[in-house]
Amino acid sequence: MDNNTLETLRAVYLTAEDLRVAASILYNAYHDDPYFIEVLGKQDVQQYEQKLRAAIREELNELWQQEQALIGLFDQERLIGVACVITQQIPLGEARYWHWRLKMVMGTGWKSTQGLMEKENCILEHLPSDKCGILQFIALAPNEQKKGYGSRLVEAVLSWCDEQPRLDGIGVFVTHPYHHAVFVQQGFISLAEVNIGQVDGEILFYNKQEAANQGQI
Repeated sequence: MDNNTLETLRAVYLTAEDLRVAASILYNAYHDDPYFIEVLGKQDVQQYEQKLRAAIREELNELWQQEQALIGLFDQERLIGVACVITQQIPLGEARYWHWRLKMVMGTGWKSTQGLMEKENCILEHLPSDKCGILQFIALAPNEQKKGYGSRLVEAVLSWCDEQPRLDGIGVFVTHPYHHAVFVQQGFISLAEVNIGQVDGEILFYNKQEAANQGQI
């Protein structure tokens, strides 16, 4: 990645007009994600893809309506990456709002909706406080991967976190070794190895205060 490309990158909040492209980026990135394959079921590929689109669409809309952090990485005017953080200022897991449950059930089915809530419950159980966010989605457009942009997107998320006085840090569930390495390089530490929906993974955490003490912020 050359310096000219670096200079054209910017991380900003998404607007309503960006959500359609953001949903497309997330869909492509998570299409082969082991957790989504397990929780949504891929026996019928067409049905799986419909469920995945619905899950991403409804979650993006909910995050937008609840004024959660939707961060976009742009190369000039082109959206190339998306990161979504949800905080415990709104109910998560089994405490999710009924309107969210209803829309998610209609789009993915009750069993899949339960699986999505169970994932949040597991992450919440391992976070050190109720002042921690969850990195719900993070993805780059397919043709923008393996260029170092992932680190820039994570950096943008951490910069946002550092500016939030009511947030202690951010947790994330990872299943891929490459993704694990990117987060660890950015200061995330392991909280627990877990099995969620029959998928093995690890919960990583960025502790804002520890990062500050180490001179990272």
